Amino acid sequence: MAFVSQLFSWPMLFFYNLTGNYGISIILFAFMVKILLLPFQMKSKKSMMRTASLNPKLKELEKKYENNKAKYQEEVARIYKEEKINPMSGCIWSLIPFPIMIALYSVIRLPLTYIMKLSEGAITAVVTAFEKIGLTDVVAAFSANYKEIGLADLIYNNASSPEIIEALAGAQPVGLNYRFLGINLGATPQWNFFMNTDWSDMAIWLPALGLFLIPVLSGTLSFLQMKISSNNSANNDAANQMKGMTYTMPLMSVYIAFIMPGAMGIYWIAQNVIGIITDIFMNKHYGKIMEAEEAERTERFRLREEEIEQKRLETERLRAEGKTQKNPNTSKRRIQSMEKAKEEDRIAAGKEAKRIADGYVQPESQVGKRRYARGRAYVEDRFDNPEYAEEATAVAAAESEYGDSIDENIEETTVFDSMPDADEATEADEVNMISAEGKSDTSGGKEPWEKKSDNAPWEK
Repeated sequence: MAFVSQLFSWPMLFFYNLTGNYGISIILFAFMVKILLLPFQMKSKKSMMRTASLNPKLKELEKKYENNKAKYQEEVARIYKEEKINPMSGCIWSLIPFPIMIALYSVIRLPLTYIMKLSEGAITAVVTAFEKIGLTDVVAAFSANYKEIGLADLIYNNASSPEIIEALAGAQPVGLNYRFLGINLGATPQWNFFMNTDWSDMAIWLPALGLFLIPVLSGTLSFLQMKISSNNSANNDAANQMKGMTYTMPLMSVYIAFIMPGAMGIYWIAQNVIGIITDIFMNKHYGKIMEAEEAERTERFRLREEEIEQKRLETERLRAEGKTQKNPNTSKRRIQSMEKAKEEDRIAAGKEAKRIADGYVQPESQVGKRRYARGRAYVEDRFDNPEYAEEATAVAAAESEYGDSIDENIEETTVFDSMPDADEATEADEVNMISAEGKSDTSGGKEPWEKKSDNAPWEK
């Protein structure tokens, strides 16, 4: 991070030498940073607006699959893939300015190190020079975190002192002019300044008021920019996060601006003003592009739905005319599995019919071959007829006391779901049909949404 801070210190030094004012230098620096990050911001804005344009379709899917969340997520992922949209990409690009903020904070906090390029020895010599001219108490009052800011301001105010000139040994610039619109940007805003200021002297309370308004203005502009940006965000999880940031980020900027020198608040204000202007421009520019994409997407969805409906109607027509036959390309293993399941169902049904005809009474607790799967004293209507439940339970327990757990006279039916090899089967080969004219039909005598029951005829 020190390398990045050194990198940012050069444009800050250039702007200061150009203007001679620290506040104007920060505004120019903020404009430069915004220009450098504009391509990333444009990419983020476009991604967010494209995601937002899918809102109507996503709402339709949410209503259609309100009882099937897994299917809903699957359809949403499919749409994002088809449209080549990453719903979180907008958030990724928006995180890029944070490292710049951290590096800029170092440049502002350590002006002697990064802007005046003084070594630790030179800074110590400057402190000693102030002690020689009787400013020891002033230097001692500086905050440890922002000591260099105070020293830079003090150097500027005492630039003609021989001791300071000797300590600097020709370093440029000689201190920094932190005065901007009558406000000392090297000072930290005080939220309770009105309780400790001299209201009889405008030269005292007016700069203090201006310094107080910097965090307030920073937070207000930050909220306005977030509001403009969130108007085009998607109505999904990313939008909910964006909505939370609309309120948390401005409050955070206000808090940070109150605990840092006013220079950081000026940078935030400049960033927000430029951000509002670029957001308004991008909303109009990409809004036209999104309208064209939405029209094209709507037409594509309409054509797809028409194609699906035509295939369904064609399938019904061929089935009604008896012009369907099994697809010879269906996997042999799949066909054998289906035929085996049908044969097992037929055998089991015959055996059960014979047993019933012979007078066999199956216990209420029996499941398949397991005669007492629900318990040896199980009574099915124990809740519907509680007055007979106790007696019926005792009878069931007595009858099953020495009974076998497995009914050896019945074969439990099992439908084997033998999956074909990957190179043999496809998703449609289970029920593929081909018409007499050679047209393919994937219904297999049943529509895809019609489910085959695995239950034996006697099972409820």
